Amino acid sequence: MAALPPDRGHLLTEQRNPQTEHIDTLDTQGLLELMNQQDAQVPAVVARAIPSITPLVDDLAQRMARGGRLIYLGAGTSGRLGVLDASECPPTFNADPRMVHAIIAGGDSALRTSSEGKEDDPTGSYSELGSLGLTNLDTVVGIAASGTTPYVHGGLLWAHARKCITALICCAPLDDRPEYINHVIELPVGPEFITGSSRLKAGTATKLVLNMISTSVMVKLGKTWSNLMVDVRATNSKLRDRAMRIISTATGLDRPAAAAALEEAGGSAKVAIVMIQKNLTRDQALSYLTQNGGRISPNGD
Repeated sequence: MAALPPDRGHLLTEQRNPQTEHIDTLDTQGLLELMNQQDAQVPAVVARAIPSITPLVDDLAQRMARGGRLIYLGAGTSGRLGVLDASECPPTFNADPRMVHAIIAGGDSALRTSSEGKEDDPTGSYSELGSLGLTNLDTVVGIAASGTTPYVHGGLLWAHARKCITALICCAPLDDRPEYINHVIELPVGPEFITGSSRLKAGTATKLVLNMISTSVMVKLGKTWSNLMVDVRATNSKLRDRAMRIISTATGLDRPAAAAALEEAGGSAKVAIVMIQKNLTRDQALSYLTQNGGRISPNGD
């Protein structure tokens, strides 16, 4: 007889929701309305976690400005959310793909095919983490709805031993905070709509926090100007249109002039804006941005 698995019934993410015990008796509209009512509780939970998210973002921004990286680590739904957030940073912010990296238990095939059994191996991430050549400028963010996933904790312990900053995003309060985790972000969204299905409220809360982390860091790194996505690269028709509108908004140029400026800048809206605002050539604009850490306005103006 196989050994019994640890009893995780005490975890918040595994408990039964008394408000949804009757969902199999509801009509479609009632089912959807109740699910929406449960989801509506999530933003308030995230808001209460902002004081914990703030120091992580500050640590990240300081290290990434010096060449550090953000590495997400997770299994199952948590791992997939990390991969999603990392994959959105290059097209949104023209970030080097190496800046934000995600490791999921089971590898890329786990994005489509369930490999939840991999989450029980605390050494499962060592090979991929090792291939990254981690330094003390890197930050490894573990994502685990239950807060107990061995794969995640093993990876965080490994990263901590290599002087990385470590963080854990979880949706159940931790009994004890391990010494190898520098930042803990707890998102106690309560029992799920369907018992144990942490892809629901826990997944939503996690997605919101990942959005906050990566977006805030990119803003602090000068990847936006005001709320304009100035680092977007015009690699297709939609993005070329967006880049032209950004240039027009930032400089006052009409659409044809913005299109010409974008072409002259090699498809970079940020370079085009600097060229126009400061009356520089493309090479001079590139030099200016390099000298000022990629920021259009060095002082944030």
